[in-house]
Amino acid sequence: MSAIRPYLLGALLPLSALLLWSLAAVYDWSSSPVFASPLDVWRSAVSMAEDGELLGAVLASLGRYFSGLMGGASAGLLAGLLLGLSPLSRRLFGPTLRTVQQVSLFAWVPLIMAWFGLAETSKVVFIALAAFFPVLVNTFEGVGSVPHMLVEVARVHRFNRWQLLRHVVLPAALPSIFTGLYLALIYAWLATLGAEYLMTSGTGLGSLLVDAQEQYQMDRMLLGIALVSAIGFLLSTLAGRLEKHWLRWRTT
Repeated sequence: MSAIRPYLLGALLPLSALLLWSLAAVYDWSSSPVFASPLDVWRSAVSMAEDGELLGAVLASLGRYFSGLMGGASAGLLAGLLLGLSPLSRRLFGPTLRTVQQVSLFAWVPLIMAWFGLAETSKVVFIALAAFFPVLVNTFEGVGSVPHMLVEVARVHRFNRWQLLRHVVLPAALPSIFTGLYLALIYAWLATLGAEYLMTSGTGLGSLLVDAQEQYQMDRMLLGIALVSAIGFLLSTLAGRLEKHWLRWRTT
């Protein structure tokens, strides 16, 4: 019980909201013509699942998400390591990186659309950019904050560059790197929905929400929101589990 108690407490609020929503539908508390009951949402989910529309939208969004996340996070990790290992690079690029990071992600949309159009490439680039900066900055700062004493001890023991990176720099910087990866995971998912919402060509959960909004289909809109929330929650939970697994040495 102690293991599942936090989950039960966390489910209390959404279950209460679902109960109130169901009561509102049963007792006609809302007179809005676009009101949708939980049963309406469930029927839409079943209908869209049967014709494959729901699975297609989910897979399209997840495909863009993972493509952009892997590309952006990998580039950010590599760039952060290369820049962070050099004291000159940290002084030269540090202020610029922190400044560029403050630019709103959506401010890049016009430039991305001008360069790559409205097709699939623009969406993946936008998602990759969302994942790139948090990994880059946190890796850069994590590597730069490795205690100098540890580096000196490694040099006394005649560590080569690879040994220094593997046994000293990466373990010391790993908490900061994981912070960047965790932020990248969240920002990339938000960017996935943003890209699909702004660049409406193609399928995906964002496109599903846009179509439902334009046609006043509240049941489909609520279904899309529920799927977006559920997938985001699962991704966040997975990232937390991976972080605990890879950093378990800190508690041993």
